Amino acid sequence: MTAVHHGHEASGNGRAIAAMVASQAVFTVNDACMKLAARDLPGGQAIFIRGVFTIVLAGILAAWLGGFRTWPPRSQWRLIALRNIGEIGATFLFLAALFHMPIADTTAILQFLPLAVTAGAALFLGEPVGWRRWLATGVGLIGVLLIIRPGTSAFNGWSLVALASVAAIVLRDLTTRRIDRGVPTVLLTFISTLTVTTAASGLALAETWIVPPTRVLALIAGAALFLVAGYSLIIEAMRRGEVAVVSPFRYSAILWAIFAGILLFGEWPDPMALTGTAIVIAAGLYTYFRERQLRLQRTRA
Repeated sequence: MTAVHHGHEASGNGRAIAAMVASQAVFTVNDACMKLAARDLPGGQAIFIRGVFTIVLAGILAAWLGGFRTWPPRSQWRLIALRNIGEIGATFLFLAALFHMPIADTTAILQFLPLAVTAGAALFLGEPVGWRRWLATGVGLIGVLLIIRPGTSAFNGWSLVALASVAAIVLRDLTTRRIDRGVPTVLLTFISTLTVTTAASGLALAETWIVPPTRVLALIAGAALFLVAGYSLIIEAMRRGEVAVVSPFRYSAILWAIFAGILLFGEWPDPMALTGTAIVIAAGLYTYFRERQLRLQRTRA
């Protein structure tokens, strides 16, 4: 009986890992499509058009999964509003950096996120974090500095915008932890998409709109499709597998981003950026495994 149980668990984790790796691949394709589209369109207009496509797709998905049947109670709307502020900041800051930086570097900076969330949970939610995980966060920050390299000729000011997007994502994710789990994930996704698109319409009003070529519209529609697919795959990964087993495979995003940068944009990462990326990933993996070890100890206790 135990062998059968472990067999099912391994099978579930295997499918969840595949879903996680696939989600990072389609998120990277979404980023690449938006980066290509931004060559011919103002940034706000590109984000707004993608938002319109995404609202339709996310609305269909939410309706199909019954997400509209459970509307958040009034007590949750303040948290949802705060989460949406983080989502707006994350979307605009990340895409602004992506439009002006190599896709692999932008994605590498984003890999600091798990460490930043750990630090944020300790500082703002009072979650216990030991000295080992604080040390891992510091080491991860050193890796980010190797990617950014402030004060050198390789420094790109937009890398600070990418780092600011990490702070916005931390706000979004920590707020999400406090939202009642009875609020469906697909409904939160739909509300976030609606909010970001509304904010993008305000930015787009300050830009000079152009009639997008058919090729650019196809790229943005594809980005919206891949974005929704990525969210769906992550939900599938988290529901099928153990979080501690599946989460480290988020780092596959950097491999997809390197491939996309080379194949689509001719962007070859330099050795220093690769070293910084490896340090960030190693520190993040240590944090994941340390949290898993502590969770097992609490379970035994």
